Amino acid sequence: MRYVMILVGDETKWFDPELGPELMEEVGAWWQKWFEAGKIVNGGAELAPSSSAKTIGRGRDGMPEITDGPYVELKEVVGGFILLDVDDLDEAVAVAAGWPGIAALGDRVELRPEMVR
Repeated sequence: MRYVMILVGDETKWFDPELGPELMEEVGAWWQKWFEAGKIVNGGAELAPSSSAKTIGRGRDGMPEITDGPYVELKEVVGGFILLDVDDLDEAVAVAAGWPGIAALGDRVELRPEMVR
């Protein structure tokens, strides 16, 4: 089964120079462990800060309306996603539970199964 691991947190913490090098080493080790185990599919991305976002929605006149930034202003935003290929939800949870940002920054990880049609 394939699951998308959505990384959510306070992006102001992601760019803290005090946590940077040590946390990035932990992230690299986590990534290597699960990639070598065949649980991470070549897919996923770290996202640029939400301040760089454009949101496109329906305007009052029914035409597309483009605004700067994310759809809503939140303290927590999506920072990236990782595509997992695992046996079941339990294994997806086991992989995701070790994400270093959870312990270091209080980030959260949302898991969603890939839609199969």
